[in-house]
Amino acid sequence: MKGRFPQRCRKANPVIVLSSAPSLGPLLALGALRSPFKKPSAGADFPRARLVLASLRPDLRKLAAYERVCGFATGDDGLPVTYPHVLGFPLAMRLMSGRDFPLPLLGLVHTSIEIVRHAELPGDGTYEISVHIEKLSPHRRGTEATVVTEVRVADDVVWESRSTYLARHRTETAPADGPREQERAPLPAVEEWRIAGDVGRRYGAASGDRNPIHLHPLTARLFGFPRAIAHGMWTVARCLAAHGAPERARVTAEFRAPVLLPGTVTYAEDDAGRFELRDGDRVHVEGRVERLGPGPLQGRPGSVPLPGDQ
Repeated sequence: MKGRFPQRCRKANPVIVLSSAPSLGPLLALGALRSPFKKPSAGADFPRARLVLASLRPDLRKLAAYERVCGFATGDDGLPVTYPHVLGFPLAMRLMSGRDFPLPLLGLVHTSIEIVRHAELPGDGTYEISVHIEKLSPHRRGTEATVVTEVRVADDVVWESRSTYLARHRTETAPADGPREQERAPLPAVEEWRIAGDVGRRYGAASGDRNPIHLHPLTARLFGFPRAIAHGMWTVARCLAAHGAPERARVTAEFRAPVLLPGTVTYAEDDAGRFELRDGDRVHVEGRVERLGPGPLQGRPGSVPLPGDQ
């Protein structure tokens, strides 16, 4: 089964096989300490290694906690479509906290994610996880890194994602803005969600991502937020728990604005597979779910409309 995303120069890049998942706490601390010494630039070199965790079984206790905080049904046989991101995140953090990663970890913003799930992943399965940094790109507000995560069973890629992370900094020549997106009417509202103030701490405990901006108002204020903010991956996971995703699916999501905790937001969706989380006219996250066609992939997977698509 061929993967969705390009793997440029993979043969020339080192492969580092890990015996266990790195601990996120020390990596966050190390990345924070190194951040003031980083000089972000789209032309900078970046780590080319591909980190591999050869045999990983999900921790069912942590999986159940993740399902509860994100709103997925507990006890299902398959992993939630967003959960492999949690499994690969420690490897991504090892790369992004390293001395040779040019973007400062402090202030790095997760701006988008694309997920392609080729098959359902059993919760009691054993998987190979690999993570590498694909590229750095200029952005009108700084520099963006693209991080690719792949999950394999034997030689088959069963799940893969591409995440973009933005480091804001001054740019000498900002790229020209592309064509403006055509304004559209808000999606039909489905329900209102009241988000508790401890969601960041609960998600952090389940995922291991204990970034201080998500944990407490005092630590969030150190980074310019009036209150703690929800994890971006919690917001998209919560939307997908409400929306659902077929076994073979492509999910795209963009993180537009942080969700302050506690808070009240509106979840909305339409028959074309689009969803969003908003507060009045302010959109926090927007995305889409597409069903993939059957059969093994050959290059970029095709998709077929969800029921109701035109």
